[in-house]
Amino acid sequence: MRKIVIALSVLTLLTSCVSKKKYTDLEAKNKETQDLLNTATVKLNSCLEEKAGLAATVEGLKEKNQLLINTSKDMTVLTTKGAENIEKALETIKEKDLKISRMQDALTKKDSVTLALVTSLKSSVGISDPDIEINVEKGVVFISIADKLLFKSGSYEVTDKAKAVLAKVAKVVNDKPDFECMVEGHTDNVPYRSNGIMLDNWDLSVKRSTSIIRVLTNDLGVKPAQLIAAGRSSYVPLVENDTPENRSKNRRTRIVVLPKIDQFYDMIEKEMKKQQQ
Repeated sequence: MRKIVIALSVLTLLTSCVSKKKYTDLEAKNKETQDLLNTATVKLNSCLEEKAGLAATVEGLKEKNQLLINTSKDMTVLTTKGAENIEKALETIKEKDLKISRMQDALTKKDSVTLALVTSLKSSVGISDPDIEINVEKGVVFISIADKLLFKSGSYEVTDKAKAVLAKVAKVVNDKPDFECMVEGHTDNVPYRSNGIMLDNWDLSVKRSTSIIRVLTNDLGVKPAQLIAAGRSSYVPLVENDTPENRSKNRRTRIVVLPKIDQFYDMIEKEMKKQQQ
């Protein structure tokens, strides 16, 4: 009861201290303040939402940025590897160009040697005689001499007339110590009648080859190391063995002149093998 009396007394005192006008003003200000507070609260909530959205955006951008950084690193690696591959490819092209250039030089030099040899042989041996042919096949020089200039029919003894022709060949060979000569004997297809020493056309073709080699070495001073004996029998004919004239053409001795340019051939073969790998 005493508390109630005190409360009523305080209320009466306040009412008596604050006029109605001031109370109304304070109430209006309180409402205005409350409105401002509400507005600020709304704006604050909006800002918080916007902040949260921006934070999410930032995180997304960070992830994208990291992804771009990683991609950039990968691209840098790829670009570096690409540059290295391009550089290697260019080096390979340069090497191939160099190899091709070397092969072309070797072939040019080989052709030059062959041309000089043909010119020298034709100048020394002469090209007016139809029974002596000088030509080039697959880069190799051949001197083909008809048997009627070298041997009597069915014989392997070299005639005196043949020695005059062989002397011209020997001069060219002696002037070229880096050359080798393979002497090939060729027969027609008429079977050789065995005399107990030679059995067939193989024996005859080889014996004719060795007979010419003996003349070149014993009489004309050619070094034996430069000569190779070979016989082909009747198996590499120039024409069909169907007439006496054709058989006469097929009976021949062929001197194959081989300049020692093995280094060029070896180089060409090696380079070609590398090109195929």
